[in-house]
Amino acid sequence: MKQVVEHQSDVLVIGSGAAGLTLALHLAEKSKVILLSKGPLSEGSTYYAQGGIASVFDEDDTIESHVADTLVAGAGLCDEPVVKFTAENAKAAMQWLINCGVAFDKEEVPAGSKEEAPYHLTREGGHSHRRILHAADATGKEVQVTLQDQARNHPNILVLERYNAIDLITTRKLSRPGNRVQGAYVWNRDEEHVETVKARFVALATGGSSKVYQYTSNPDIASGDGIAMAWRSGCRVANMEFNQFHPTCLYHADARNFLLTEALRGEGAYLRRPDGTRFMPEFDERAELAPRDIVARAIDYEMKRLGSDCVYLDITHKPADFIIKHFPTIYKRCLELGIDITKEPIPVVPAAHYTCGGVMTDLHGQTDLNGLYAIGEVAYTGLHGANRLASNSLLECLVFARAAAEDIESQLGKIPMPSCLPAWDESQVSNSDEEVVIAHNWHELRLFMWDYVGIVRSDKRLERALRRCVMLQQEIQEYYSNFKVSNNLLELRNLVQVAELIIRCAMERKESRGLHYNIDHPNKDESPKPTILQPD
Repeated sequence: MKQVVEHQSDVLVIGSGAAGLTLALHLAEKSKVILLSKGPLSEGSTYYAQGGIASVFDEDDTIESHVADTLVAGAGLCDEPVVKFTAENAKAAMQWLINCGVAFDKEEVPAGSKEEAPYHLTREGGHSHRRILHAADATGKEVQVTLQDQARNHPNILVLERYNAIDLITTRKLSRPGNRVQGAYVWNRDEEHVETVKARFVALATGGSSKVYQYTSNPDIASGDGIAMAWRSGCRVANMEFNQFHPTCLYHADARNFLLTEALRGEGAYLRRPDGTRFMPEFDERAELAPRDIVARAIDYEMKRLGSDCVYLDITHKPADFIIKHFPTIYKRCLELGIDITKEPIPVVPAAHYTCGGVMTDLHGQTDLNGLYAIGEVAYTGLHGANRLASNSLLECLVFARAAAEDIESQLGKIPMPSCLPAWDESQVSNSDEEVVIAHNWHELRLFMWDYVGIVRSDKRLERALRRCVMLQQEIQEYYSNFKVSNNLLELRNLVQVAELIIRCAMERKESRGLHYNIDHPNKDESPKPTILQPD
């Protein structure tokens, strides 16, 4: 009989990317923190983020301009006070990263100059100024490695790697007074048993849910776990219909999810048809620098019109040394695959990239459930609206992690540690001998989401998707009730829940706006509102 394991901490942080690490490090000065990572600590979307982080550092740039660009990209659905809050707190968040040791690229200064080199700022689609701080084309890796090294070495942070969060524990589920989070059940992947974590506060920093789609730039861990857990615990979600498809993912059999940063287009790369002609000027006056939703739809349209497997991203007109200096990661990876980006265009396709909706929070990251916070891509703060502006994602992680830390710290002395929590009961389940069911359902889900709830949608496609989703949910719930948990089962259970939320939100929006395009409702409503779903 396996021993019952119970962990205890002031704060449980579920997720180890920029949001989770930033929150843990801020909190660890005054409290004990458990940081839960589903895989190795670095295996999240942050590590793979190439572009950079938006912040006003240029004297010719303004916070008002950053706000305006975000509102334009958000297509009328951003919460303006949230946008202002984020932009106003951006520079302080970036300075904290710099103080932590994150090395952003700087401009070259003449030899012997005593002046400190300014940061090199790049520009991405939708931005009116150069305001993107970056570390070459591997900004996320620089941020992730710097912060995770500090977290590992902090005496008040316990890092638990290869642990899946299964479900949140709440007073309501335990038939206790009120409705407050008490901790979570977590699955130790190495020991293959369920453990309990009790905590005064819990923060979801689990990232997005792009693995619900057949083609995605995201790592395998992006299975919507936090969104699904929060929904099952009674939290509202919003704007799940707005899934950002990154326009340029490498089209290659051996690199199905390798992202090609938007900074390539920011530095002058062109999108071309297979015959070499450009097409973006025909779709938008900003051409390759149009927001991602416009670029992704244009590529999707051209591929379908021409029957082409891909289009091409071409930066060969720039000097080779410039390309290699600014995009060393991309240059190296493409060269490994036989593509010299200094001499030939890169085959690209759109891929699911970012979840703009999520668990509803306030400016402190607090959700509908007392003591539960959601930060980063898992959350809906109102910042992104109907389309995320490039390089606002890591910024949101940093700004809201800091805000959540301050809010939690102000309450720590008032909230007692939860009393004893019941252990996980798996006495009525057995080991599965039908893993093929999970594999089949996983493939079916991601395929119909891509075909029916992808870049271009219709009412009939959404209805078909919902019918299939409901059937899958029934099968998966029956499987979950009878067999012991596994990584694939837990992720599939969460993905099918998130898929239903995406479809339901998409069916409620009777217009086309930002990332949501429905051929049966091509026009915009005059008074748009967020799509909010409330659990039963």
